[in-house]
Amino acid sequence: MQPQSRHHPFFRAKFASFAPFLLLFLLTGCSAGTIIPTVSPVLTDAALLVLTPPVSQTPAGAQSGLLTANAPTATFPEAPQTPSASEPSPTVETPAAPLPPAAAPPQYTLTAVLDYTSHHLAVQEQITYTNNTGVTLPDLVLMVDSTYYPNTFQLNNMSWGDGQVVEQVTWETGQVRLSLPRPLAPGEAVSLSISYELFLPSPTPSPEIRPVPFGYTARQTNLVDWYPFVAPYLPGEGWLAHQAGYFGEHLVYEKSDFQVKIQISDDRPELVVAAAAPAERDGTWYRYQHSNARNFAWSVSDQYQVSSVDIGGVTILSYYFPYHAQPGEAALQTTADAVKLYSSLYGAYPHPLLSVVEADFLDGMEYDGLYFLSNGFYNLHQGNPGEYLVAIAAHETAHQWFYGLVGNDQALEPWLDEAFCTYHEKIYYEHYAPEALDWWLNYRIQYFQPEGWVDSSIYNPRGYSAYRAAVYFSGALFLDELRGVLGDELFFGSLAGYVSDLTDHIATTDDFIAHLPVEKQADIAPLLEKYFSDP
Repeated sequence: MQPQSRHHPFFRAKFASFAPFLLLFLLTGCSAGTIIPTVSPVLTDAALLVLTPPVSQTPAGAQSGLLTANAPTATFPEAPQTPSASEPSPTVETPAAPLPPAAAPPQYTLTAVLDYTSHHLAVQEQITYTNNTGVTLPDLVLMVDSTYYPNTFQLNNMSWGDGQVVEQVTWETGQVRLSLPRPLAPGEAVSLSISYELFLPSPTPSPEIRPVPFGYTARQTNLVDWYPFVAPYLPGEGWLAHQAGYFGEHLVYEKSDFQVKIQISDDRPELVVAAAAPAERDGTWYRYQHSNARNFAWSVSDQYQVSSVDIGGVTILSYYFPYHAQPGEAALQTTADAVKLYSSLYGAYPHPLLSVVEADFLDGMEYDGLYFLSNGFYNLHQGNPGEYLVAIAAHETAHQWFYGLVGNDQALEPWLDEAFCTYHEKIYYEHYAPEALDWWLNYRIQYFQPEGWVDSSIYNPRGYSAYRAAVYFSGALFLDELRGVLGDELFFGSLAGYVSDLTDHIATTDDFIAHLPVEKQADIAPLLEKYFSDP
């Protein structure tokens, strides 16, 4: 299916994952809400002084902060200049020669100092972006999700790699377009330095504003989508830079390399940092290297208890609050079993670490190398496999393959990760707790009355319940019926081929359908017509 639009006027407040008997809780398995103000980023006084009309772009041949693809990593200035604002330049599509096979992914170097007590984060960020698109780019679009929260993001300064001020900047909530000093040809790279601060929010749950991962509570601080990053670019379609919707994830991530250095300024030894990669301690600093990943998420708490297990060289860490040792161990074991199972089906988990973090919000939410499970699941834990802590842990672990390894446009084709991960709950139960399969079908799926087109976007005009019923639950039923048509050998063989071929890419529905066996097309066609609006 080819999406008809890459933009939509709605804004997001994504919510999910909870037991049907919890009344107001709406279970899906992974969701995150957000506050939707319509504000510009906060600027320092110094930055406010330079918001003057734009000056001309750098003349041809002048120093511009652009690098060639084989140039060494850029050196960033210690004190870059503050930006000015202007209109974006138009997109230019220029044919180019094929890129070399080993194109460099985006590189992010982040140095962050967290004051846990005052809920403040100061960040120096350096980005090196290589143009792997095959077309010439006149600008970059950065996603800045923290600008959805009032009075949270404060930009101090922004410059290209040689210290040249970023002169043409266009902000809209959630993203910023930067006009390049000169067009970026295929194979060239550009460096960017950004200094900013985050005054972390503490969203108040309400019927209008649903709980969100980003920010702090009395028990934890969660840093997710906390840094500006370059949106993926598709020739012929442009930047995959969606506005948020009322529900569902809207961000699309390109595989990138992260070098992260974090210092906790509080003199509090009880503070524990959970992260998507192993930490190396260097005095008061935590150093992380997270390579070939969609994002880097971390969380800090003065209450975390930690358990761990090693599965084939992969360390699984479970972070949980006091009095939740038993469900914390259950989350750890479920995750370890799921990693073992999904690795056997689709290839090894790609990172050395996977962190499971008890969340002080009503969601389960995935990131690459780390996921959150709502404390509500821990509170409900009775030690049985047929319960939501186990089901959602299996679901979120599956996201490390269907979201982490194989990416997708989460705004326009969310079924490619959410339906797949919902169905992998069943696959988990088949292998480890078949006695819970009836519970899964009746209370995890049928209770929510699955209906609607599987290929619905997050901008479903019928609302959240319709989106959930279509994408998560009808999507899981579609995959189950597809498996019945193909048989296990062809079904899992097709999935394994899809994962293998689309690893590190952003997949589409057409990509998935192309991996289904040709000889079964006549049998598959009725299923596509039954479940898809654009079969």
